[in-house]
Amino acid sequence: YQRRVHGIVMGASFRNTGEVKALCGCDYLTISPKLLEELKNDTTDVPVQLAKDKAADLCRDANTTLDEKAFRWQHNEDAMATEKLAEGIRNFTKDNIKLEVLLKKLM
Repeated sequence: YQRRVHGIVMGASFRNTGEVKALCGCDYLTISPKLLEELKNDTTDVPVQLAKDKAADLCRDANTTLDEKAFRWQHNEDAMATEKLAEGIRNFTKDNIKLEVLLKKLM
């Protein structure tokens, strides 16, 4: 739910097409070629799940303001937000280094 903060939402790291469909309406998605092929061959309707005009209705408490202090506290209290995010960043860095080594060998 975006109030005064302007930005985009980007979904990534999907394991199956159901996860992709669940974010229908998201600003941007990064989808693997395998899942893109599965979606291309899927003829079922996919209703929009995320829409800015419905976001306020889905917000737990639309009247609550979230300042930086509260955001950082809530973020720190959520293991998924802290540990998995950190793990993802570390793994992304490792994969980036592997890619750089591979590309240097090809040059």
